[in-house]
Amino acid sequence: MIDFLSGVHAVDLILAIVAAEIVAITLYWYATQRGIAPAQLLPNVLAGAFLLLALRLSLSGYSWPWYTACLALAGVANVADLRQRWR
Repeated sequence: MIDFLSGVHAVDLILAIVAAEIVAITLYWYATQRGIAPAQLLPNVLAGAFLLLALRLSLSGYSWPWYTACLALAGVANVADLRQRWR
């Protein structure tokens, strides 16, 4: 269990859960028109997913430009989320 939690597979599991969450919330919203609209949810979830992806790439031994790019994309998604909420 410790090996699983200290490796990249735990990050993969979290990314899969995040993807399932996006699908479930989107399906619920289209079925009921209630809850969080997918367009409002996407920037926030993308920011977190890019941070997780940067962690995964770093733990996997990829070179620094790859996870730095993910960190930059997480920052862009965060700014988009803040801009959307500011209105």
